[in-house]
Amino acid sequence: MEKKPVNQLILMTDEHTRKVLGCYGNKIVKTPHIDRLACEGTLFENAYTNVPICVPARASFATGDYAHRSRHWDNATPYFGTPPSWCSALQDAGITVGSIGKLHYRNADDDVGLDFQKIPMHVVNGIGDVLGCVREPLPRRWKALSMAEDIGPGETNYNKYDRQVASEAVKWLKDTTNTTEPWVLFVSLVAPHFPLIAPPKFYELYENLQLMPSKPKPEPEHPWHEAMRNCQLMDNFTPEKTEIALKSYYALVSFIDELIGNILNTLKSLELEESTQIIYTSDHGDNIGERNLWGKSNFYEESIGIPLIIAGPNVPIGKVCQTPVSLVDIYPTILETAKLSVEPQKPGRSLSKIANEPDENDRMIFAEYHAMGSKSGGFMIRKGYWKYMHYVGMRPQLFDLERDPDEVLDLGVDHEFADVVKKLEADLRLICDPETVDKTAKTDQAKIIELNGGVEAVVKKGGFGATPPPGVSPEYASIKS
Repeated sequence: MEKKPVNQLILMTDEHTRKVLGCYGNKIVKTPHIDRLACEGTLFENAYTNVPICVPARASFATGDYAHRSRHWDNATPYFGTPPSWCSALQDAGITVGSIGKLHYRNADDDVGLDFQKIPMHVVNGIGDVLGCVREPLPRRWKALSMAEDIGPGETNYNKYDRQVASEAVKWLKDTTNTTEPWVLFVSLVAPHFPLIAPPKFYELYENLQLMPSKPKPEPEHPWHEAMRNCQLMDNFTPEKTEIALKSYYALVSFIDELIGNILNTLKSLELEESTQIIYTSDHGDNIGERNLWGKSNFYEESIGIPLIIAGPNVPIGKVCQTPVSLVDIYPTILETAKLSVEPQKPGRSLSKIANEPDENDRMIFAEYHAMGSKSGGFMIRKGYWKYMHYVGMRPQLFDLERDPDEVLDLGVDHEFADVVKKLEADLRLICDPETVDKTAKTDQAKIIELNGGVEAVVKKGGFGATPPPGVSPEYASIKS
């Protein structure tokens, strides 16, 4: 029997912390379809985003490179085709590659290497969140207060959009059944991104449970996080609202699991499973109420940690891989599966190769943050069980993830661990100079602010929170309502 070409299906959700998935050890959440995918392939226990916010994370995913190298800093510096993406490499090789759903690039007119974009969600007006570029002084983001208000059972435009994305993916797969040439399809859903309003069918799964965060706000709090908290206003999360929001988050995860199940079951029914490499991941995580934080934008495991599962030809079945990996590893995975070469300067490695190798616990992972709420550039190194956070102009943080997986004991200024901090800072500086990167980011952001009328005009206009789906207008908030 002639061997079929290897297709590739990349499934991405938005703001999905790996801590809320059955296959990652959560005993409450109901995610049978993603759990099944993990059983049929390899699950990466220690997977990370390279930037814990949407737009630059997706740029790193597209380019296979770090944000500071491509200068995608925040939600107002969207990807527009430069540097070339893995999509462009596939397209140049004559391989059909398309997307369905959220891209969060600049607009549909840019040449980003896609043969088609079905119902794409891009940044607002091709510009995005300019308020996030204002970092000195940090503005107050009043829209963040809505995160504690828009919660509970119900229906949103996001829910409708996600159903449409999944439906279009199923239709496309059915229409492609008889294709003899390999294809690559990127399907991107929005949930469990806020607003935390979940279809009642899924909210009912958790309605009678007692779900509450377990990690309190640190006292005293690190100044970088304190500045973030004063900018991203979330002080209206009462215990009652926190419980509803957490139930809604779990419900949205179950909601997307069902949609992903529809896509995977279609693939199976068309007998494409054995000839298709499947990757499931998210652009970043969510704080899910831990430390009284929601959303993303920091380096704690809830925010920076993502699910990452790969299944298909030549991928070990039922393996849990301990090697740390990140979004930039998807770029070489896709290209090498398509038998294409990868530029040597790219920092990532093929996930399928990593899955077939012995665990490399000391593999170093890098992440950074230069977006809304950050007073200065933030950088993270994960190496072995150590996690080091470097903040320009501020004291570092250090956590031992083996002894302290909940990250409640900050060792950053403990003299006993000064040598560890020094070594990890040296590792960081082999990747970039934090001070130079911070300066470059702020210079680029200042130019964007000026193009949009200056600081006063940008702050007056305010922020809109989440990017709306196609056909829906953003809702700005500049003052407390």
